[in-house]
Amino acid sequence: MRVWEDNDVPYGFLITFRTYGTWLHGDERGSIDRFMNTHNGPRIPPRPFRENYNKTLMKQEPVLLDRPRRMIVAAALSEVCDHRKWTLHALNVRTNHAHVVVATSDGRPERCTNAFKAYSTRRMREAGIWTAERSPWSDKASQRWLWNHDSLLEACDYVINRQGPDLDSMERWQNPPANAGGSPLS
Repeated sequence: MRVWEDNDVPYGFLITFRTYGTWLHGDERGSIDRFMNTHNGPRIPPRPFRENYNKTLMKQEPVLLDRPRRMIVAAALSEVCDHRKWTLHALNVRTNHAHVVVATSDGRPERCTNAFKAYSTRRMREAGIWTAERSPWSDKASQRWLWNHDSLLEACDYVINRQGPDLDSMERWQNPPANAGGSPLS
């Protein structure tokens, strides 16, 4: 397994963004905040008091994606990649989050995240299945840089094969990356 390749740009990004209110600090799964945000670093341990306090601060109910919403989000993720000429390697839209493995030429995953959330929200509004004034998404997202071909393949496998039971085949999609021969850009 190759661990490091001397690249100026990553092969892609694994971007994960969650729906609003479905994973609060203090949750039994643990969480990460701006003070505990290091690679493979510790998580905030479960603290029911903190989770309950965070629930009192919520401005809307937690958002879950039913099948029609997941279908629209999946289509919107694909659409933004086509429109921006980004390479979509894998996606999987779940009930409370979405994973996307994408390659871009500008090396700015926050641009991808913002576009993914905006397109998805817009398409759900147009379909009449998101009518709330606020966004259905949490503020932040996980944006992992994939610096070699092996990490790109591993991210695609994680997104497609390691998310639990298949919800619907139309909500997950994969375009496996070709064996890297030269440039990391797709």
